[in-house]
Amino acid sequence: MRINYFKVAIALWSLCYITHSLCYAQTGKKAPNIVFILADDLGYGDLKTFNPEAQTSTPNLTRLAQQGMMFTNAHSASSVCTPSRYGILTGRYAFRTSMKKGVLNGYSPALVEEDRFTIATLLKTAGYQTAIIGKWHLGLNWKPIDPSQKPIRQNGSDGADLSNVDFNSPVLNGPNNHGFDYSYVLPASLDMTPYLYLENGKPTDLPLVPVKDYNAGRGVFWRGGFAAKDFKIEQTLDNFVDKAQGYIKKANQNKTRPFFLYLTLTAPHTPWLPAKRFKGKSNAGIYGDFVAHTDDAVGRVLHCLDSLKLTENTIVIFSSDNGADWKKADLAQFPQHRANYIFRGEKSDIWDGGHHIPFIIRWPQVIAANRSSNTVFSLTDIMATLADATHQQLPKGAGPDSYDFWPLMSKNTTVTRPSIIHHSDGGMFAIRKDKWKFIDGNGSGGWSAKDPNDDAPGQLYDMEKDEAETTNLYTKYPDVVKELKQLLETQKMQGYSVNSH
Repeated sequence: MRINYFKVAIALWSLCYITHSLCYAQTGKKAPNIVFILADDLGYGDLKTFNPEAQTSTPNLTRLAQQGMMFTNAHSASSVCTPSRYGILTGRYAFRTSMKKGVLNGYSPALVEEDRFTIATLLKTAGYQTAIIGKWHLGLNWKPIDPSQKPIRQNGSDGADLSNVDFNSPVLNGPNNHGFDYSYVLPASLDMTPYLYLENGKPTDLPLVPVKDYNAGRGVFWRGGFAAKDFKIEQTLDNFVDKAQGYIKKANQNKTRPFFLYLTLTAPHTPWLPAKRFKGKSNAGIYGDFVAHTDDAVGRVLHCLDSLKLTENTIVIFSSDNGADWKKADLAQFPQHRANYIFRGEKSDIWDGGHHIPFIIRWPQVIAANRSSNTVFSLTDIMATLADATHQQLPKGAGPDSYDFWPLMSKNTTVTRPSIIHHSDGGMFAIRKDKWKFIDGNGSGGWSAKDPNDDAPGQLYDMEKDEAETTNLYTKYPDVVKELKQLLETQKMQGYSVNSH
């Protein structure tokens, strides 16, 4: 029988909250607030603190890194949005679901299973006020007017018949069904219809009106479909930050319960629409300017924490859902800016450019400042790490691909991830163990063209000597290939990678 973790968690909420509060009371400390800021398509090389040669302005993220700890070998669970976000929320690789490749759109059914334990469930169980503000992109079950018919009929990628959607009722299986007390989200990416905000599952502005495809050149486009009448695409980023600041101020009024805010920014994903005050702030075109706007968004949140005197006892996490959408043509136009640093490929690829991302964590009371670690880390590890940080244990079966890195962050105790699985937009797999990275296929598995001179059936790279993945050692080390391929297949089939499962 399958356990409904969410219902079990809520049933045990009172007991867990009391235990959690007592645990902190014994140490004389108050439970920390948690703010997790996730950028959208921000590359490792977009941040000055990770790439000193970056042609962008990111002073707020530099400050955050100096006050906390950087991970220089962190990876998203996938090289594209939806599966990466699933991994963050559940501590589970998304390829274990029905999603074997690609991403969802704004009308796709919910990907997160109804009984799936999430980081929001974890923190809600510990007595936290929980909220998500920003991009969702994990599917939603829109409520039909006529239950005997599908709520949405698709006509092409974004043209949809919405006549059977009950927009006056909350969506089914959305953020509020997965541990979030409050949600204010965009259904999918900012270039995907429908363009509307959902507050606790209900549209904030009706009716929807048709919008046309728009394309003003590289990075400045969106798909046609439907939008709320007053929805302004170019104002989305700042609107989410306004909402985040408002939530922090309101949540802080409750002095008996800490808060968890998952702020999922829409930038610098397309459309690249930096506000006028950021135009010309970089040497990497409008994309670089949009990175500067993204950094400012983070700065506004940090300033809000400062102004409320919450900084010392708030865990702030910053990362990106995958690598940058920075193509060879972009690099040719702006050769000094390497959005994905030295890593091969881009967003969508199995090569490190697709999933090697920046990661920063700060908690002044506990985490020493100006620290850096090169240990391999996955965004799926956030669940187990936050469980330890908040003195909890994960229920059996929860976070099957989540390792606990809290001892490393808080006490500088060595933590080693035995292996990590990577997954591309096209469904290609890779696994890394120690210095070796094995890719089970030829080419990028994503948008980048493969090397026509490399006809080996797979790829093997020594990531200590060749982080840019330039020399394929597949035929030179057949025993390593065999070992890693078997390990990959075992972890795929057994449904978990953490041995405690």
